[in-house]
Amino acid sequence: MNRYHIVPALILCFSLALIAAPVIGQEAPPTPANLTPPADAQTTASGLAYKVLQEGTGTTHPDGNDLVLVHYTGWMSDGQLFDSSVARGKPALLPLEAIIDGWTEGLQLMTEGAKWRLWIPGKLAYEGVEGRPQGTLTFDVELLEIRSIPPVPESVSEIPKDAQFNRFGLAWKVLQEGTGTVHPEATSKVEVNYIGWTTDGKWFDSTYSRGSTAEFGLDQVIAGWRQGVQLMVEGEKRRFWIPEDLAYGGESGKPAGMLVFDIELIDIK
Repeated sequence: MNRYHIVPALILCFSLALIAAPVIGQEAPPTPANLTPPADAQTTASGLAYKVLQEGTGTTHPDGNDLVLVHYTGWMSDGQLFDSSVARGKPALLPLEAIIDGWTEGLQLMTEGAKWRLWIPGKLAYEGVEGRPQGTLTFDVELLEIRSIPPVPESVSEIPKDAQFNRFGLAWKVLQEGTGTVHPEATSKVEVNYIGWTTDGKWFDSTYSRGSTAEFGLDQVIAGWRQGVQLMVEGEKRRFWIPEDLAYGGESGKPAGMLVFDIELIDIK
């Protein structure tokens, strides 16, 4: 599954599936002695086996809509290392809905601060996928942080009857009244939190996933954003339904059709 960084006019596309990758940088953890589940491992109904290496410090578990910040190292059944964020010296931020089934299941059992060893059978990993590691895979996974994504709105697939429109077809609803009195101009620089969905309910870009707000000039973004944010004041949150001609106009490789955004205007710079 691909995600798109959408707000500036430039688009960045990056894959969030775990794949075999060159390991460079820091030294990777040593290969575990047990590349098959030991007798004291726990096994779920699906066949995922796991063992707790380090207890967590958190109390909540991620759900299928969350993103997780993790450090991990993976080995194939012959002991060959095939991927490691530890060796790269940088944790990975991954959406639970877009990774292999064994990871999705295992991480939902963990809490922040926990480190587990997972033995993932091929059917929960890359079975039959060309170019990916086959058979049972062993992973050491440390859950560093859970980042929650706002839930998909019920009205994501169609514009509600009580929405307001401008003459260009942009629609919106106010979700939270603002505290400011000044509106940004077409060339203003703004600080925002936002999340965007396609009409099938898939989110494709969000400041929540990055854990920080975004700043950009309104002359750098799609027309629907430029028109919509100028209607807002600081502290306000709106939901916008942006028709395709005010978004990317069917441009190849970019989200198509009407787009739905929740935008919170934090500051006008």
